[in-house]
Amino acid sequence: MSATTLLRAQGFSCPSCVDKLEKALGKIDGVDSVDVQFATGKITVGHAESVNAQLLADTVTKSGYPAKVAAF
Repeated sequence: MSATTLLRAQGFSCPSCVDKLEKALGKIDGVDSVDVQFATGKITVGHAESVNAQLLADTVTKSGYPAKVAAF
């Protein structure tokens, strides 16, 4: 089974931020897809149900962009 987690992040300053986050999140075991919206700070991650949503948010935050799991 798979799950989708929506994150909200802040601090994007240039389009290269998108690549950085896609690579960082893509390295997590169980992550299938990553869609980063530069203009809105919205990040949609498709992943195995075993992947912890907080781990995804923490990975984005550690990359330099404060993030949190969003309800919508």
